[in-house]
Amino acid sequence: MINSISNAIARIGSLLKGFQVQRFFAVALVGLIVLTTNVYDGRSSRELRDQARQQVEQNDAQRPKTIGQWNKEARETKNAPGERLQRIGQQSAEAFKEFGSGYVEGAKETAGGVKDSATQAGRDISNTVKR
Repeated sequence: MINSISNAIARIGSLLKGFQVQRFFAVALVGLIVLTTNVYDGRSSRELRDQARQQVEQNDAQRPKTIGQWNKEARETKNAPGERLQRIGQQSAEAFKEFGSGYVEGAKETAGGVKDSATQAGRDISNTVKR
């Protein structure tokens, strides 16, 4: 009885030692991969910020595009609410016009895709009927 218990303890101990060695090799391999892999793509945070700003400033519209620009304009026209309302109206019209032009372009692309799909579906149906 004592012999079987000691054998079981010895087996469990050897298994645990084997797991520890395997775990060590796994951690060492993952560490080696992480340390040797170059994950830096060469962009600094300043370059990313400049790129984002360039995308925001992409169109030539004269309306403010950032919160800072909106706040600056509000401070400039603080004492002239009529002028501020007029600017807001003009900027809203400009933004709506810009949005509308993008919507029209998207609708044209979608309509072209629907036309092509309908044409293909008609061909498929006519080929099925002919067989």
